[in-house]
Amino acid sequence: MDKEKDTSLYNPDWDEHGYIQVYTGNGKGKTTASLGLAMRALGRDWRVLLIMFTKGGNKYGELNSFRNLSEKISRNLTIYQAGTEHIVYSDNITPADRKIITDGWELAKKAIKNNEYHLIILDELNIATALGIIDVDDVVDTIKNKPDRMEIVLTGRDANQKIIDAAHLVSKIEPVKHYWDIGVSARKGIEF
Repeated sequence: MDKEKDTSLYNPDWDEHGYIQVYTGNGKGKTTASLGLAMRALGRDWRVLLIMFTKGGNKYGELNSFRNLSEKISRNLTIYQAGTEHIVYSDNITPADRKIITDGWELAKKAIKNNEYHLIILDELNIATALGIIDVDDVVDTIKNKPDRMEIVLTGRDANQKIIDAAHLVSKIEPVKHYWDIGVSARKGIEF
């Protein structure tokens, strides 16, 4: 016989709060998970801000999809690319990378402070903090002081422990097996 779920600790007001989510790890699917959440939220008429740190250019399939959403849905979605045309690593950061990434962070802080959105996705922000472009203490202070009902998602490898400690939900996505190990490169429509 299955035990009934203990609901004595359940607080119905929890449904009215926004939480901080982190998707990190070396596995594939962190951005994909956050974009699925964005679609779910948009389907409920939530206002969504997606800031894509370290990702610029027009090569991302999700951008093509978002551009073709219905007018009703797309009016609730704002996308800002806080990255240049190349993938940012510690050995190739340019002043232009630093500027667009920090501009993206300033936009995020303003949106959080002004309570402009229901859901804010800070895609690859963990990378920007790991590279030292965005101050992790500023991130933690900002997300801890978010409006009560706002949901914030941070993605990217190498999530700082301070961000993990501030979060309510942390998913660490680790590879078990990946076709890159047999020489398959990034595929259009799957990885980008």
